[in-house]
Amino acid sequence: MSGFAPPTTVLREGSPQSAGLDPAPIAAANATIANSPLFPGAVTLLVHDGVIVDRTATGKAVRYADATTELPADQQVPMRVDTIFDVASVTKLFTSIAVLGLVDDGKVDINRPVATYLPEFGVNGKTAITVKQLLTHTSGLEPFILLWRDYPDKASRIKAVMDHAPSAPPGSVYTYSDLNLITLGVLVERLRGEPLDVVVAKRITTPLGLTDTGYNPPASKRDRIAATEYQTAPARGMVRGEVHDENTWSLGGVAGHAGVFSTARDLAVLGQTILNGGTYRGKRILREATVREMLTNHNAAYPGNAHGLGFELDQRWYMGGLSGPRTAGHTGFTGTSLVLDPASRSIAILLTNRVHPVRTNGSINSAREALATGLSRALAVRPRQGPTAWYTATGGATLRTPPLRATGPVAVSFAAFVDTDAGDSLVVEVDDGGTWRPLPLRVSGPDAPEGEVTALSGSGHRSWWTVHAIAPVGTQITVRWRFVTDSRYSGRGVTLDRITVTEGSRILLNGEKQPHLIRPLGWEPKTR
Repeated sequence: MSGFAPPTTVLREGSPQSAGLDPAPIAAANATIANSPLFPGAVTLLVHDGVIVDRTATGKAVRYADATTELPADQQVPMRVDTIFDVASVTKLFTSIAVLGLVDDGKVDINRPVATYLPEFGVNGKTAITVKQLLTHTSGLEPFILLWRDYPDKASRIKAVMDHAPSAPPGSVYTYSDLNLITLGVLVERLRGEPLDVVVAKRITTPLGLTDTGYNPPASKRDRIAATEYQTAPARGMVRGEVHDENTWSLGGVAGHAGVFSTARDLAVLGQTILNGGTYRGKRILREATVREMLTNHNAAYPGNAHGLGFELDQRWYMGGLSGPRTAGHTGFTGTSLVLDPASRSIAILLTNRVHPVRTNGSINSAREALATGLSRALAVRPRQGPTAWYTATGGATLRTPPLRATGPVAVSFAAFVDTDAGDSLVVEVDDGGTWRPLPLRVSGPDAPEGEVTALSGSGHRSWWTVHAIAPVGTQITVRWRFVTDSRYSGRGVTLDRITVTEGSRILLNGEKQPHLIRPLGWEPKTR
């Protein structure tokens, strides 16, 4: 198998039920978004197996006249599912795809120095920085410089980026940097002989039919564009229909790190193109092998900062329960996020105007994570045996056997589907006289922990594990499964099935035949 969706997969309208999903977790995530105080409004779009299973618009696209004054109700603009957003750093994905298109055409080798293609870049300690290091944010360049404030025109601003010295030795650290992508945008323009916005239109948006995606949107679309920030430095007033990022604005609205405007639907098409291996409706924008490389972690040396070529990978803080080694995406400062999960062929898109009217509104990461996790929990986890299995994502939830009488060691076995944050785990404990003690566990299955462990956690493997434990000798024992969470991030949770407790050949409890004997607190039986 290629690991991609069939290349003929095209987005189509549907419902969670039509795609085999549980609608309840999606509805709960939508309620979280709708009730969030973190932004004036939002648009969400969820896709599974090519089916648009949910699409919502909530709140206002324009709510304020300035930094503090709320517009009269009849002058506020409601969000629509086709509202156009400044996607901010999600732009970096378009630039990265444009660079990889040069790779496909044999014009760029990502392992060669950038100075091979942009000689002016190879100054002040940058001669060895490679194209790959720019794509993976390991160049050593700092996050940004104030081009709009400190340099008088576009030419001097681009020269400032080309001249800027790295703040760390190239290849020594991971530092997310706009300068990396500004440089790549210039590289694309140099090698294609056309402005970046023209290249993106010709190579990406036009072939894919992304009619609402591009830089510097026309005035005719302004009524559909969400407002961003009321800016006083520079003195731009309420920004709407122009790029929010000041550096991009000073570069004419087109840059490698920001500047793209788009809709949820257009971003879903782009996402499905990646899930299809680089093609959509017969139009190929990247070779399948290139897409595979794009979704491969090139930052193993920097734990926690997994990164493909342009795409971030496996970031629980906004990918939630969709996180996995190949889960790819990006966020944007204006309040946007795109998550692509090849393993489940799913897409989660959240577009907000969280900087309206000011950028100090706060982080929306909890909303990003809630939406992706809602989709992940809607995905089916089929019981390993029988019609139902036990499920929880609630911290402190316990599942207990009744007191069981035994004269010798007791064997406990069960199947577990585990998808948790690193700070969350399932522990199995035994009460052999008033004290709960954890049992050492031995686990088998894809990516299962090796040796004995006292807790189960992990994500991304998307498979059932088989777990065995031996309880000590006791005249009467009770076994419980307890889910522990630090409440920081959450995943799909834990599902248990095929629970058995035996003493030698004697069955003390068969969870499939005697589910009524198991005592749940915070667990629920689920059929999928």
